[in-house]
Amino acid sequence: MPQHAMGDKHFLSLPKHLFTSTSSTTDSGCDTPPSSRASPASLRSAHGALGSSSQPLFEPQVEKRSSQAAREVQYLSSGPQSTLCGWQSFTPKCLQVFNTPKGFLFFLCAASFLQGMTVNGFINTVITSIERRFDLHSYQSGLIASSYDIAACLCLTFVSYFGGNGHKPRWLGWGALVLGIGSLVFALPHFTAGRYEVEIDDEGLGTETGTCLTNQSQVECKDRASGLSSYRLIFMLGQLLHGVGATPLYTLGVTYLDENVKSSYSPIYIAIFYTAAILGPAAGYLIGGAMLNVYTEVGQRTELTTDSPLWVGAWWIGFLGAGIAAFLIAIPILGYPRQLPGSQRYVVMRAAETQQLKDHSRDNPAFGKTVRDLPLSVWILLRNPTFILLCLAGATEATLIAGMSTFGPKFFEAQFSLSASEAATLFGYLVVPAGGGGTLLGGFLVNKFKLRGSGIIRFCLFCTLTSLLAFFVFLMHCPNVHMAGVTTGYVGSLLPKGQLDLKAACNALYCCQPRHYSPLCGSDGTMYYSPCYAGCPEGAVTGPGGQKVYRGCSCILEKASSGWGNATAGKCASTCQSKPLLLVLVFVVIIFTFLSSIPALTATLRCVCDRQRSFALGIQWIVVRTLGSIPGPIAFGWVIDKACLLWQDQCGHQGSCFVYKNEAMSRYLLIAGLTFKVLGFLFFVAAYFLYKSPSVSSDGLEASLPSQSSASDSPTEQLQSNV
Repeated sequence: MPQHAMGDKHFLSLPKHLFTSTSSTTDSGCDTPPSSRASPASLRSAHGALGSSSQPLFEPQVEKRSSQAAREVQYLSSGPQSTLCGWQSFTPKCLQVFNTPKGFLFFLCAASFLQGMTVNGFINTVITSIERRFDLHSYQSGLIASSYDIAACLCLTFVSYFGGNGHKPRWLGWGALVLGIGSLVFALPHFTAGRYEVEIDDEGLGTETGTCLTNQSQVECKDRASGLSSYRLIFMLGQLLHGVGATPLYTLGVTYLDENVKSSYSPIYIAIFYTAAILGPAAGYLIGGAMLNVYTEVGQRTELTTDSPLWVGAWWIGFLGAGIAAFLIAIPILGYPRQLPGSQRYVVMRAAETQQLKDHSRDNPAFGKTVRDLPLSVWILLRNPTFILLCLAGATEATLIAGMSTFGPKFFEAQFSLSASEAATLFGYLVVPAGGGGTLLGGFLVNKFKLRGSGIIRFCLFCTLTSLLAFFVFLMHCPNVHMAGVTTGYVGSLLPKGQLDLKAACNALYCCQPRHYSPLCGSDGTMYYSPCYAGCPEGAVTGPGGQKVYRGCSCILEKASSGWGNATAGKCASTCQSKPLLLVLVFVVIIFTFLSSIPALTATLRCVCDRQRSFALGIQWIVVRTLGSIPGPIAFGWVIDKACLLWQDQCGHQGSCFVYKNEAMSRYLLIAGLTFKVLGFLFFVAAYFLYKSPSVSSDGLEASLPSQSSASDSPTEQLQSNV
């Protein structure tokens, strides 16, 4: 049996008299399954030694019986300090009720929920507001988003290798503290950049007339060079701290759960953990979207509305609250012991489900303790084709998840003609049941059908194929709302294909400038770039719904009266007939994508050596982030930019995109999505055929071990085994 570090000691070796053979190792792999050499009775005796959460005291007692004479070995245990919950010497009895796998799972779920809400929820929701507030370009905001994964990649090898052999709860607790510091740093620019002040113009003809002077536009460009873009370095620092703090969560946290629960229950625990991580971004979209409806300068009155392109919501509130919450979550996690009481009993079952590999670590119980063993550990994993293929399959799925989570709200905003807040809220409503439900259901199905090894990979194949077929939803699209000079001509005229022309005879007498994008919807159902380009006079009245209404716009003709029409500030509503079907199929894509996440993770844990699990997850996360999470948003952003019809002009430089061509956006997303889905399917197929079944049946082993109910977590438990 392998000797793992538990507390300050190793696992106690099994007494030699428990086995009929004197050989302790074979050439079959990392760990030698004892069931191949011992009877069920001897296994139960071995389980009694390993199941104790403390140092067993061996007291042989010899009794004479009528049927046979046998030696009865009684294993007594006393509760050691190393398995108690608390901080240093402060371990009150009231805290021990939380010293269980379920108790640790609760706090770990809280940490993963907070991390997902902050990094994958708040960041994606407020990124456009940060661009507007601090004069950032798209590539700069993309670099901010990628800083998280860059930091994670740099830390994963160190954390997973040394943390896997160290005190995992302490690594997790300190990681939560660093995560909280990162959130506070990310919110810092709001308090140091000064107040957000904008000049509000009633953008009718009167205010735009006479503004054609070139020197005036040059002066305006000089005034806009405020230097706020340098705050991107603060945002990058906050994201780097987020990445460092979250690194232990999905490597050490997963292996700590797997080590401390029964192997058949492990997928359920991990699924609950990942479900919390999926619900976090969903909550981030909902809370972040609600915060964007609050003006960034809380308590200050403004004439801006949420529909105005100059509006900046209170993006910073979520990060401030997340930073405080992270400190509160870190305190109980730091109090957990290196190993939960009663966890040693599960090492035999885990070893039987592990695919056995030939490596040099089986004869060295101290393997993996020093950095000198790092190259050999990497080489052992590289020789495992199933592990490599599962990593590549995870990278393809991560590319889609990262790309869609970043630009999903933007896709809804363009297709359904929504505001940024409405699109983020709708996407959050979709991700909550699909992502969270799919993750939890995946772990439940693995446990329900008792899937092992190749069966888990077959399940991943089914999920990937289903989501691949559902991805054809992007063959559908919602038609663009008619926009004068962009998607259609003025006053019913035809617009040459591929050309943009905001000027027309109805506004040619006035000097309209495309500096401020202020869309409004005309009474003719056509959207206009600004009140000036719609030919609206200066001044607006407040309508019944509280929106600005412009009257007598020369570019808007009323068909009934043949007179000039009116316009309302804001985008025109979408009349997309296929919206319900589009949302349903996008839901199917999300749920089947997340349905395979926990089974794929379980397959990874079962195809590597027991002592390499934390390190294997670290290497997998490096592959997933390097090939998936980091390039994913960049690739999808580049694809979506190809569908842009109208770009913002920032003093001669190309800014963000105002209007997208919906048909092209759907087509490009279809091509990108199918490419990664097909690659993921092929990787799972190859992993299925190359997977080597374990040499020992785990079901037979579990039958020979005491049941879960009979294995109490009480440190004063007495276990008796007959030899």
